[in-house]
Amino acid sequence: MYEHNIMATYGLIEYADASPEVRAVYDDIMRTRKVDWINNFWKSLAHDPATLRRAWESIRQIMGPGGALDPLTKELIYLAVSTTNQCGYCIASHTAAARNAGMTPEMFGELMAVVGMANETNRLASGYQVPVDDRFKV
Repeated sequence: MYEHNIMATYGLIEYADASPEVRAVYDDIMRTRKVDWINNFWKSLAHDPATLRRAWESIRQIMGPGGALDPLTKELIYLAVSTTNQCGYCIASHTAAARNAGMTPEMFGELMAVVGMANETNRLASGYQVPVDDRFKV
């Protein structure tokens, strides 16, 4: 379970306290997402402006509109990976994003069932050192 009162390692950089370089990224995040606030993930990364900028550019490109996957599918994948990696912050933020993109409670339940089953069978295949079938190889 995600600890909601956890402290950021180096604190959070609020917009008012941000350098011009960080404010530029914050402004782009708010403009792109059509919001008037910056979440704690970005405020934490702002201690390293290069990492903040690089992470935002990557997320904007990959999670943005366009591409072969629709926004809900992208959020469901992100939520599945976050669950497997046990990133409480990511689970919370991408559950909210998936709901906003149209995820229903039934979809969430089925997604968690797939995640649980995949993790179980992945571990079984790893533990048993199952060789890959020739038919599965590209």
